[in-house]
Amino acid sequence: MIDPGYFITFEGGEGAGKSTQIRLLAETLRAAGHEVVVTREPGGTPLAEAIRGLLLNAGDPPDAMTQALLFAAARHDHVTRVIRPAMRAGQIVLCDRFTDSTRAYQGEAVAEDALEATILLGTAGLVPDLTLLLDLSPEAGLGRARQRGAAGDAFERADATYHTRVRERFLALARREPDRILVVEADRPPEVVAASIRALVEAHSAIDLAGAGA
Repeated sequence: MIDPGYFITFEGGEGAGKSTQIRLLAETLRAAGHEVVVTREPGGTPLAEAIRGLLLNAGDPPDAMTQALLFAAARHDHVTRVIRPAMRAGQIVLCDRFTDSTRAYQGEAVAEDALEATILLGTAGLVPDLTLLLDLSPEAGLGRARQRGAAGDAFERADATYHTRVRERFLALARREPDRILVVEADRPPEVVAASIRALVEAHSAIDLAGAGA
């Protein structure tokens, strides 16, 4: 059975502006009369949020394989309790990060076959209908993240070389799946990025944005 809803994920490095763009797209979709669920990974359920705290706030982060397994556990709860039910109800789900972040971040140290096995366990085969990859240089992204004033989570504290490799893996994924993963240049004003995203959603999905003032 095909779920009547639609699943859009937002990916990108630190400071790429995912939260802002998800909020703006959600406003546009709701103005057009759609029911929208906004969520995030790791997170989205009480259990997944607890795992998020373990992963992002640990003073001594676990190794990449342990991270992947924890992400899979959090994701399975998230998919089962939030994403799938919303899609069955015909809602549009906007998610801040999903499986492509696991591939980009943990893919450096975990073998691809092992990583894909954990992803399959976590998703039970669920694949986003559309993924918007907000592409930004690590220097610019980390600069934005630091401007937020927080100390930064375990991934933000990694060095620029690591973030460069993460960006390269994201872009490689986009080249591998160009029909699903659409690259959006994120080094522009938020309203310009939002307009590009609206155009991509209209061109690459069956979602009607008429009447949204987009």
